[in-house]
Amino acid sequence: MERTAELELVAWHSRRQQHVQTSSRLFVAAVLACAVVSASFATWLPLQVSIVTVFLFAGPHNWFELRYFLTRLPVRFGKSRNFFLTAFSGIFLLTIGYTSLPLLYNVGMTAGWDWANILGAWNTLLLMWLGVLVWMRGKQKLRRDWSWAIPVAFGLISLNWLSPQFFSLAIVYLHPLVALWFLDRHLRRTRPDWVPAYHRCLYLLPLLLGGMIWFLSQKTALADDNGLFWRITQHAGAELLPGLSPHMLVSVHVFLEILHYGVWLLALPLITASASRRGPLAHNRPASIWNVKSIPLARHPRGFPKLAATALLLGAAVVVILWFSFSMDYSTTRDIYFTLAIAHVLAEAPFLLKMI
Repeated sequence: MERTAELELVAWHSRRQQHVQTSSRLFVAAVLACAVVSASFATWLPLQVSIVTVFLFAGPHNWFELRYFLTRLPVRFGKSRNFFLTAFSGIFLLTIGYTSLPLLYNVGMTAGWDWANILGAWNTLLLMWLGVLVWMRGKQKLRRDWSWAIPVAFGLISLNWLSPQFFSLAIVYLHPLVALWFLDRHLRRTRPDWVPAYHRCLYLLPLLLGGMIWFLSQKTALADDNGLFWRITQHAGAELLPGLSPHMLVSVHVFLEILHYGVWLLALPLITASASRRGPLAHNRPASIWNVKSIPLARHPRGFPKLAATALLLGAAVVVILWFSFSMDYSTTRDIYFTLAIAHVLAEAPFLLKMI
């Protein structure tokens, strides 16, 4: 009997190892296929792909981010109270400051202002807020000293003041990559057996970007003869980097944005659903994304189910409004969206830190 049990255990381990290898290979194949296809379309039709992807995915990806962040919120802040108070206060104040700038400009209240200094001041506040958050998060980690965050923040502030516009442009290109970091942390928690394969997939990213830059570096022609195309090229940094190919800049930015949307709309939801099928929520898997009770903040006896449900319903309403607004006036809606979207960019920082 003991010998039979040992053989069964060995067979079970073998089957499990084969399943892990198969699922890991499928994950790698899906990631590589999506990356290559995204890079191809971004290279071929960058302006058109930018318009379509923002129209279809900008709103939904924010809804999925909102839901993901709700799942990461603790029911009671406890020792993290000061961290979350600092995080939420910074998100609110920095968003208000950022969104007020174009409003002040439109009403003529900023005549004669040096926009580089204004932008540099906002970047400074952003970096100080991030530095404080990293330092506060480090205080919650045993046997770790993250006090280096403060001098690093001051060093970045110095770089920012050399050219605030370039520093802001760097944020535009680096922000989509944060989604890849979220995916890495989520895999470590839910599918650690996939992490090595995922890291190998990341090696393809610089190769794809290098290939796109090399192939498009001489393709300077890109139609920007209407207001919308001009906005897209300016958002990618064509004015700040006149010596570089606008086609290359837009293609690289669109490719990174597609990766960002893909992580939030496909990778994280599918991996979360896969994890739930193996856990206590398996009976809810057909509607796990829409089931508010799958959110700890709503499921806990001392939680806030109505608050979580209201937030998700309001988020879904905003998605519908965005789609309607895009169809009525795409250019204006795009400008407004990318101004207000700074809120979700800021919100990613504290939740990512809590996962580290």
